[in-house]
Amino acid sequence: MPRAGLTPQTVVREAARIADEVGLERLTLAAVASRLGVALPSLYKHVRGADALNQKLGALAIAELADEMTAAAAGRAGRDALRAVAAAWRDYARRHPGRYPAAQQVPAPDDPEHVAAGRQALDAIYAILRGYGLTGDDAVDAARTFRSAVHGFVTLEAAGGFGMPRGVDRSYEQLVAALDIAFRDWPDAGSPR
Repeated sequence: MPRAGLTPQTVVREAARIADEVGLERLTLAAVASRLGVALPSLYKHVRGADALNQKLGALAIAELADEMTAAAAGRAGRDALRAVAAAWRDYARRHPGRYPAAQQVPAPDDPEHVAAGRQALDAIYAILRGYGLTGDDAVDAARTFRSAVHGFVTLEAAGGFGMPRGVDRSYEQLVAALDIAFRDWPDAGSPR
């Protein structure tokens, strides 16, 4: 019989806390079971295994990130929305160094919660891009540009990859300012520059 109060959601939330403490790569089912005070086989009543746990952790993380991006963009447009969402993204990655990497996986098509969370995150970015007049294929390209730039920066920052003496905050501000310029002057599809 499952432990009273133990649910798939409590297992995933505890896994998220552990991942933030020790890193996603060091998260194990045994650590989750120990933290929850249950035997390892008891977890299988709530999650099918390590891969399923990582998928559910990814769904949780992208939902959290999407909520924060959506809240950051509320009532803002253009450069202000871009700055707010980029700041929310970076702040989430800093506060949740273990679960943030899990947010980068593509949602599993058979997991409606993960798909919905991924859609919400993408919609937050698309809303910003519409403010720049970017829709359709241009919005897809611009969303990939935004994600690549911001994710690349926060990943390098988390790994200690910026050793030059200039302040990292200023460099991040410049990255976001460069994205603003790029989105305002987005190349016409199909035409070389």
